[in-house]
Amino acid sequence: MLRFLVLTTLAAVALAHLEPQPRFMEDMPRVVGGEVAKPNSWPWQISLQYKSGSRYYHTCGGTLIERGWVMTAAHCVDSNRTWRVVAGEHDLNKDSVDGDEQILAVRTVFIHPGWDSGRVSAGYDIALLRLSTEAKLNSKVMLGSLPPADQILPNNNFCYITGWGRVATGGSLSPQLKQAYLPVVDHQTCTSPGWWGSTVKTTMVCAGGAAEAGCNGDSGGPLNCLVDGQYHVHGIASFVSGYGCDTRQKPTVFTRVSAYIDWMDMIITAH
Repeated sequence: MLRFLVLTTLAAVALAHLEPQPRFMEDMPRVVGGEVAKPNSWPWQISLQYKSGSRYYHTCGGTLIERGWVMTAAHCVDSNRTWRVVAGEHDLNKDSVDGDEQILAVRTVFIHPGWDSGRVSAGYDIALLRLSTEAKLNSKVMLGSLPPADQILPNNNFCYITGWGRVATGGSLSPQLKQAYLPVVDHQTCTSPGWWGSTVKTTMVCAGGAAEAGCNGDSGGPLNCLVDGQYHVHGIASFVSGYGCDTRQKPTVFTRVSAYIDWMDMIITAH
């Protein structure tokens, strides 16, 4: 699911550390490490799928934030395709026998105006999807809770990434939703020499690293962080190191959701 960034995006990092360009997490397929999640234990997680021929294929994750709205990464939807969202999904290879899955067409895609596919390190990797019909909320499909505007989590805050991405760099996609413990890496550490350096901006959040990480196919999916006893979606999976998803001192990088609350409120209110 990940795509390579253009060289100019990471010039400083490449020259300083000979670091391969980061890759979007939709070019690779799934959560590295971790374990298969209990079905519907992350009920706001959705599978974003595109149409090719007569079939649909998983490409990214996302978060149901309103009954008619999904939050995902801009790089997941910056091509002209027919999209759909599947809520209540667990196993991509099996249809729900109990009718838990809800297949919802995407009516409109709203990409942040600051997004530039050639400069992922500039940030703005966020998009909203207006659904054609609203999701029906139940025990299997719920809304993700978003953080207050501008909230910053401390180092090692308890978080999980969830997704159907690759189980290893270059590996295959996971048919079942996986989860992995990815504690927050504070901005000072993540931007230090030998880590991500200036590639990571204040509008991003780093989490995990090494043994457990996000990978291709996880893009757009949530970083679920425990705050005051409740999970809030603090990140949107964005990119990983060109060396591999589980590279030491190259934590998975997420769009920091709390930096874009005002923009999302504006889009949803206007539409």
